[in-house]
Amino acid sequence: MTGDSTTQGRTGVVAVANQKGGVGKTTTAINLAAALAAVRKRVLVIDLDPQGNASTGLGIARADRNAGSYDVLAGRAAIADVARGTEIPGLRIVPATADLSGAEIELAAAHRRAWRLRDALEGGGEGAAAADYIFIDCPPALGLLTLNALAAAGRVLVPLQCEFLALEGLSQLVRTVERVRANYNPQLQIQGIVLTMYDRRNRLSALVADDVRGFFRDKVYDTVIPRNVRVSEAPSHGKPVLLYDHRCPGARAYMRLAGEILRREQGEAA
Repeated sequence: MTGDSTTQGRTGVVAVANQKGGVGKTTTAINLAAALAAVRKRVLVIDLDPQGNASTGLGIARADRNAGSYDVLAGRAAIADVARGTEIPGLRIVPATADLSGAEIELAAAHRRAWRLRDALEGGGEGAAAADYIFIDCPPALGLLTLNALAAAGRVLVPLQCEFLALEGLSQLVRTVERVRANYNPQLQIQGIVLTMYDRRNRLSALVADDVRGFFRDKVYDTVIPRNVRVSEAPSHGKPVLLYDHRCPGARAYMRLAGEILRREQGEAA
C-alpha cells in the first residue's frame, strides 16, 4: 500500500519518535520547539500522544482542551481551527484531548487511515502552511497514531536515552522507518539522533554515546542533553524549560541543539 503520488513528505515536518518510553521524547519535542521559536522560527507542535504531556508542558490545561489532534484525525476540524497559542510568541500547539485515547480503534476502519494527518496538514490552511517547523509528538508505541505521524513527516528525530539496551530499541525504530518508507512515505528520513539524560559522571552514558556514534556516525547530534532537574520540573509548571529557567544546563543544551539543527540544514541547502 502506498500514498498517492501527489503527496510529498515535508522536511519541516518532524516526527519526534521512539518506540521506547521514558527517553525524553516529549521533553525534546517541546523544548526544541521552544528553542526554535526563540530564534524567531514559526513552530507548530502536534500532540499525538494520548497522555497529552506535550500539551501540559506548553501550558494547555486538560480542562481547557475542547478540541485537538483527535478532531483533526477524525476530519472534524482543520489544524488552523484547533491550534492554540502558547506563552512563547511564534509557538503554537494542537493539543491532545481525552478522545485521542480511542483514536486507534476508530481509525482502524477509516478511509486512508494511515494518511489522515498528512491529508490534514496539506489542507490545514494557515495553521500548517505558515509554520517553519511542525513537530509531531508520537506515542511510545507503533500504532496508527505513530504511523500517521511517520506518514505525514519528512523526517524523524529520535531522542535516545543513554542507557543499557539503547541501541536495541533504536534498531527497532530504524526497521520501522524502513517499513514506513517502503509502504507509506518514500520521502521519510531519519533527521538525527539526540542523546538525552546524559550523565557525565556515569561511565555508562559515555559508553552508550560512543556506541551510538560509532554505528550512526553523523546522524548523531554533537549536542547532548544532560540530566537536569530543572528540565524535569518545568512541565509541572506548564512551561518549557526556556521559560522556567533559561540559565539551567538543560535550557542551554536545547538552545545549542536548535542552533546545530539550523546549521546542518544550512549546510544541506548549500
